[in-house]
Amino acid sequence: MGNKTPNVLIPGAGGAAGIGAIKSLRLAHYSGEIISTDMNPLSAGLYLADHGYVVPAADDSGFFTSIIKIIQENDIEIILPTSGFDIVPYSQNKEKLRNMGVTAVISDYNVIKSCIDKLKFYDLLKNQFKLPFTSSEISEFDSFPCIIKPIFGKGSKNVFLCNNHEELVQVASKYDGMLVQEYLPGVEYTIDVMSDLNGQALFAIPRERIEINSGICSKGRIVNNKQLMQISMDLANCLGLIGPSCVQMKLDGEGIPKILEVNPRMGGATIMATYAGVNFPKIIIDLVKGENIVLPIFREISVVRYYEDIVLDDNHFKVRFV
Repeated sequence: MGNKTPNVLIPGAGGAAGIGAIKSLRLAHYSGEIISTDMNPLSAGLYLADHGYVVPAADDSGFFTSIIKIIQENDIEIILPTSGFDIVPYSQNKEKLRNMGVTAVISDYNVIKSCIDKLKFYDLLKNQFKLPFTSSEISEFDSFPCIIKPIFGKGSKNVFLCNNHEELVQVASKYDGMLVQEYLPGVEYTIDVMSDLNGQALFAIPRERIEINSGICSKGRIVNNKQLMQISMDLANCLGLIGPSCVQMKLDGEGIPKILEVNPRMGGATIMATYAGVNFPKIIIDLVKGENIVLPIFREISVVRYYEDIVLDDNHFKVRFV
């Protein structure tokens, strides 16, 4: 990689995780160029980066071709996927990127598949970790209240609390590909985990999800909970996660933490760890550069998030289309 500070690509510039990654690098006074991509030309992250590119959707046949062009034009050496939509094509093309001298800091494709399929995730881990009981046999479920949600889902879209069998059947009749899950009444946490490029967990930063909007934490509190840290790191090692991930946990009625799911990427509120003293995007780049990572010390803080505005004139389309 040499002595030059590497240029970094941050996909998913329209999401909170992508914006948080850009802001974290700015807070670290990162001297390399930051390039961002998104399919929507009005994504805020396109205007926070040094260069923004509008690309096809992640499932479009032209997506990866456009990414290759951007990589070549901008001498990109590191990719930090942040969107649940594009982690699949980046994981599928890790070897091709590596042959180009580019490191995509993302878990392998088979690991990604195990995380995004919530039924597969449950079956894989139910005998090794504490998880809420989960089933696709919706009509036979008889413990209420319960949660019904998509097997493949993002954020809190189409997630419902059902108080009885009638409500459960009614919701299930409106959607395909749903599962039913034990309801956990306790406090919810997201634990940001950092693993090295060989799949070994390095550290974990828990945060309490005080308030959630559209699946993203809008008010949170960083907590030094060693139990949550250890469970999350054990889980990351078991799955073989690479780079950043965020583990969702919630306490059951007896106060026991149970694992809801894992997002194998940075989360929408991972920037809260940056404010607490642990800058995930900067540490990821240091990992790729082969630098020694010192286990970080973080502060217990609360973070309240708010909207910011970017004002564009009629010539705002300075972003490039590929």
